[in-house]
Amino acid sequence: MNNQPDRQTKANNHSVSPNERSPDFISSTSLTSNANLNPTNRLSLFWYLIPIIGFFPALWTLYRRQSSKEEMAICRLAVTLAGTWLLGYLLMGFGAETSEFLALRLLILNSFLTSGYFLVSLWLMFLIVKGKPARLPGFSQWAQYLDKR
Repeated sequence: MNNQPDRQTKANNHSVSPNERSPDFISSTSLTSNANLNPTNRLSLFWYLIPIIGFFPALWTLYRRQSSKEEMAICRLAVTLAGTWLLGYLLMGFGAETSEFLALRLLILNSFLTSGYFLVSLWLMFLIVKGKPARLPGFSQWAQYLDKR
């Protein structure tokens, strides 16, 4: 009889060693670990996350597909963030123009959306500078899903 606990028991007790983790876990964590990036690469990642302006170099980088995995993940996130903001901005602006009753409410929501986009972008830039992974829970996975389609 083997006295070693099986893999499921180890996983439930959170005592799985780093060597026993699945390749999916290792590859998903290494995609956005920016701690070992050189300053030039950090500067380019920082450039992609500049609100509105960074959308264009990020889109160009995604189009070329000749960058590192970290750079592609940040570009996908930047393009998805900017695209979502633009869609929401246009829809709320159009709604404010067509509705008299909801106009002020939609314009206020529009300003909150824009402020949120800028603050999230600044927060992601701060994470890049600190060398931490720049990810948004749920949003990064959605960006990756959209890129695969």
